[in-house]
Amino acid sequence: MTTPTGPTGTTTGTTTAAGDQVVAAPPAWLPVAAVGVTLFFWASAFVAIRHLGEDFSPGALTLGRLLVGAVCLGVVALSRGVPRPTGRQWVSIVVIGVLWFGVYNVALNAGERRVDAGTAAMLIQVSPVLIALLAAVFLHERFTLYLGLGLALAFAGVGLISLSMSEGGGNDVLGVVLCLVSAVVYSVSLILQKPLVARLPAIHVTWLACSVGAIVCLPFAGRLAGEAADASASSVLWVVYLGVFPTAIAFTTYAYALRHMSASSLGVTTYLVPPITIVMGVLLLDEAPPTMAYAGGALALVGVAVARRKPRTVAEEVGPPA
Repeated sequence: MTTPTGPTGTTTGTTTAAGDQVVAAPPAWLPVAAVGVTLFFWASAFVAIRHLGEDFSPGALTLGRLLVGAVCLGVVALSRGVPRPTGRQWVSIVVIGVLWFGVYNVALNAGERRVDAGTAAMLIQVSPVLIALLAAVFLHERFTLYLGLGLALAFAGVGLISLSMSEGGGNDVLGVVLCLVSAVVYSVSLILQKPLVARLPAIHVTWLACSVGAIVCLPFAGRLAGEAADASASSVLWVVYLGVFPTAIAFTTYAYALRHMSASSLGVTTYLVPPITIVMGVLLLDEAPPTMAYAGGALALVGVAVARRKPRTVAEEVGPPA
């Protein structure tokens, strides 16, 4: 039985040995719908984290989200077989779990106690530039003029955002730094993840890393239990939402979209996360980034776009989640 694919890796159908096609390609709208679901849930995560900042400390919120996400991802992953990583692959999975799912989430949760959701989303968007830079250093991809220019523009944008935080009420530079820490550890994790997903199913890698992150955050279990007992039922449900929708479902829909779309086309769609987050922040939290932060965010996104010009790098293959 063979599975022919189109020029972007899209499945066009499954045929028998006799040449009879038995499975058609998915409708054209389905991968697009999967992208829309992913972007909506990732953007909503920034708003939910900001909303929960008064009820849950950064570590407790991270553990709650990861426990729910690990259970949901495990159901999907185990339905596709039991993963059997090698010892070397386990090392990478553990590092990814500690950095991406542990440090990333704790730093982002702490950062969003100091900056608004839209600003946090714009800061995380510099990660594709960092991924391209790390790929040039560690994966021997070309360091191009576009990458150097994009890096300069992106961090000039971050500088403007930092300036706006120091001048705006209720925001501060430490929040910007914490969000950048999230972007850096996420970028390092993606470099480690690239060779893994070439040999293991992405859902298995994501589930195992999420589980490692949850284990690493178990020292926050006592605080999570206490804060959950004191929080309202709606806040607890928001923690469950973060684990189910932006974590488990959004990663699954993103993987589905990546299977049926070119990586570069899908990567560009992540530029929509900050504006969606800003709109949600205005509607649900009645807050928006300072005026200068918009200019800085736009400059950072221009830098990301410039850095991702051909030749293609690892940064094109995946966009940052929340």
